[in-house]
Amino acid sequence: MNKKIRPFLIKSGHSIKQAMKQFDARGSKILFVVDKKNIFLGTLTDGDVRRWILSGGALDESIEKACNKNPYVVEEEYNFEEIKKVFIKKKYDCIPIIDKNKQISQLLFWSDLLKRDLRRVNKKKLNIPVVIMAGGRGTRLDPFTKILPKPLVPIGDKPLIEIIIEKFLKYNVNHFYISVNYKSKIIKSYFEEIEPLYKIDYIYEEKPLGTAGSLKYLEGKFDGSFLVTNCDIIIEMDYADLVKYHHKNNNDLTLVASLKNYNIPYGVCEIEKGGKLTKINEKPEYTFFANTGMYILESNLLKYIPKNHFFHITDLIKTAKKHNRKIGIFPISEKAWIDTGDWEQYQKVLNNFKFL
Repeated sequence: MNKKIRPFLIKSGHSIKQAMKQFDARGSKILFVVDKKNIFLGTLTDGDVRRWILSGGALDESIEKACNKNPYVVEEEYNFEEIKKVFIKKKYDCIPIIDKNKQISQLLFWSDLLKRDLRRVNKKKLNIPVVIMAGGRGTRLDPFTKILPKPLVPIGDKPLIEIIIEKFLKYNVNHFYISVNYKSKIIKSYFEEIEPLYKIDYIYEEKPLGTAGSLKYLEGKFDGSFLVTNCDIIIEMDYADLVKYHHKNNNDLTLVASLKNYNIPYGVCEIEKGGKLTKINEKPEYTFFANTGMYILESNLLKYIPKNHFFHITDLIKTAKKHNRKIGIFPISEKAWIDTGDWEQYQKVLNNFKFL
């Protein structure tokens, strides 16, 4: 078997959690499920995993329960032009070529087959505004942020906020709202100096208003959906998928949540009342979803934010739920969330900024 194919294979019987780790390790969005003899059984995409999780499926269940057992495949004697038409119509990332032994002999990737002009025609666009919350003091990055505002902390040769904006520019987003308070003049001066081609409107907080308070100033500015992101995170995912998921599920607010795995390097004791030991779990692993700091909201939620009051996004979520508004999560993998909010995380990003 071709060595280039092996990283995309996953053996039947592996768990959903193991598949997610393999997605991260390989940087791919699709895996191909095979048996012990490498007989092709089906495909597993990050979308399949997301749907499994949101349906209440457990992470320790077998991948066979979430995978697509009847994916689109072609045999070795395929027509190149016909395959191109399928890629364009179906938007597949990858199509497996199956030999007479029902094993994968080749993987055809969208990026390898389609020319630039075809990719450009199918480029995904987001026709919604993006709000960047950049008003915090960034105390976890002291003393750096005593001089620079957190959004301008450099990653390589660019400030963090510019890296975040560039992620959205790939989707033809050209209008940004930046909520500012601490060292706001420095932030504004930076963008005046670089003279970007995209439009920036500033939301000025006269006092700190929490992670959602300043959004009140956007009430009446636009209708429909808009994206909100903290200024100290980088999310590596398909933003168009997030917007599509939000609208398909008729959510009023969708929170991007990252899978987190924590290994306890000790035996954890479980005890009953009176101190009786029931069992010891040796080096257990705990898995949960963490709030990344990115959201997509409907503008009609802004009416729930009190004017000129300190108000967190968690307060908005609680209020929205009390009014029976639909709140959902969009799960992403652990490595898809890059947090630069403290010195330890910032140092990790610096060591790997060439990959951003």
